[in-house]
Amino acid sequence: MAFLCAPGLTFFLTYSIFSAVLGMLQFGYNTGVINAPEKNIENFMKDVYKDRYGEDISEEFIQQLYSVAVSIFAIGGMLGGFSGGWMANRFGRKGGLLLNNVLGIAGACLMGFTKVSHSYEMLFLGRFIIGVNCGLNTSLVPMYISEIAPLNLRGGLGTVNQLAVTVGLLLSQVLGIEQILGTNEGWPILLGLAICPAILQLILLPVCPESPRYLLITKQWEEEARKALRRLRASGSVEEDIEEMRAEERAQQSESHISTMELICSPTLRPPLIIGIVMQLSQQFSGINAVFYYSTSLFMSSGLTEESAKFATIGIGAIMVVMTLVSIPLMDRTGRRTLHLYGLGGMFIFSIFITISFLIKEMIDWMSYLSVVATLGFVVFFAVGPGSIPWMITAELFSQGPRPSAMAIAVLVNWMANFVVGIGFPSMKTALENYTFLPFSVFLAIFWIFTYKKVPETKNKTFEEILALFRHNNGRSMLNCTNSLEPQSMNSGIEHAALMVSEEKTQHDSLFGTTSFSLTVEGMGPYPLSDSTNLLGPGSSSYGPGGVLGLAGSGSGLGGQCYTNYGTNLQTPQAARKCHYDEVDDYSFRRHSAHGRMSYSPYFGRKYLVVSKRRSQSLDED
Repeated sequence: MAFLCAPGLTFFLTYSIFSAVLGMLQFGYNTGVINAPEKNIENFMKDVYKDRYGEDISEEFIQQLYSVAVSIFAIGGMLGGFSGGWMANRFGRKGGLLLNNVLGIAGACLMGFTKVSHSYEMLFLGRFIIGVNCGLNTSLVPMYISEIAPLNLRGGLGTVNQLAVTVGLLLSQVLGIEQILGTNEGWPILLGLAICPAILQLILLPVCPESPRYLLITKQWEEEARKALRRLRASGSVEEDIEEMRAEERAQQSESHISTMELICSPTLRPPLIIGIVMQLSQQFSGINAVFYYSTSLFMSSGLTEESAKFATIGIGAIMVVMTLVSIPLMDRTGRRTLHLYGLGGMFIFSIFITISFLIKEMIDWMSYLSVVATLGFVVFFAVGPGSIPWMITAELFSQGPRPSAMAIAVLVNWMANFVVGIGFPSMKTALENYTFLPFSVFLAIFWIFTYKKVPETKNKTFEEILALFRHNNGRSMLNCTNSLEPQSMNSGIEHAALMVSEEKTQHDSLFGTTSFSLTVEGMGPYPLSDSTNLLGPGSSSYGPGGVLGLAGSGSGLGGQCYTNYGTNLQTPQAARKCHYDEVDDYSFRRHSAHGRMSYSPYFGRKYLVVSKRRSQSLDED
């Protein structure tokens, strides 16, 4: 309730978020809708095959056809998710969402008319197209919501995406029961109802503004961005938002984009990339989509009737919604790594219980209910950890430059693993029978060990601090340094970290006369410095004898004197670097590193590295 009353959550912002998040509801609905009518769809495929070829289809082949109908959705999602960034920049966030609804309507119509056309190929095509639609939604919707939300609401509103997915899942499961649409006549309508979120979004979204960030940063339309912000904030005072966006634009310009191949080949960025990939695999190979896609047949094989199995599936959807709400406050309070460990550990324990219930269901009648309880527990722990944390950690491991490529790889890996589970689980279930969940138990154990040994805690840490952990812990476990950073790690980490600079607001006349710079690195400890130390790489030798920053002036040289006090008694316990600089005409400095050279201006508006101008003062760095 406190979140609903938070400052900045205006009516029009709420309306815009609701309109956009219909895309994630579409994703959840189409993930779960194929589950309940499994037997009805298989019966339809049998009838079509017999009419075409005059013979009965084998059980093995019908399972393969059904698994294609399930998993081709993930193939479409892979294509859509990978194209999301291009579409967002080409047509805008809002424009991309509106165009994407054409795919949603087309896919829903194809699925809805499958039985009329007497063709299961139309079902496959419809599932593929709706998969592309959902893949684009998973990219465009979070992007749009994060860009229209004020800074204080961005984290909380980010969880709205996962909530919409779980609501969509629950809705599909409720509508799929036999009393509503889970019948031989009703299942095409059930699949065709995917048209509703698309049409509703087409009606509601045109009233919403385009993302102000897209308008200002990508299109350079400042006045349109201001108009959009005034509507979203219900206020004429939007200067703070505009300044923040300008700062982000300058930060993007200062940090070069890193291609996918450069990201893969970079020794510095490879460890966080591997962690991001394994985190995505831990979500999909945990076995959760086996539950979402096939829970009805799983429950039936454990001894439940078809009707009871469908109600148990509804219970899974309801648990997902409740636990997503519960996990929202835990995310920032407990930490990402800790929650992920709890989630994987709980899923491992309950996957063992699922296997036990399958093994002894013939001996004990009530054991089928244990399988239901164990599956619900499995879903509870998924919602606590692996449900949303892999996406969050993957984004937090990378700075502005490599993040787009890293997220594109993450989307591709996630959907690919989704496809593998969707296509392979029926065959695995036939081959392993009662031991179906044992491979997932093995994967969960491996992922838990990997998370414990390798994954750092990213809560309340800057990109510089996270990258410093990787460099400091080269070849060692990161567990020891998830909550503390040593000065040496920071010194080495800053060289490769994404760098943002900001200027304290000063009067225009301070640009003239004797000026000095003060340097503060927020959230970082003191650095042991030598007389030749340059935290940001070597500066040009013509601009001074040995500054902390590689400072460069275009019109006149920069001279000064520096000394380092290493502090050997109680009065001077920390190393301090003091410098005094003379006038410089061009207030810019350059960072040189192994990855190239970047130029910065002190007129930015971000934290982390703060460069400010003050008249006739010395520079102190602790």
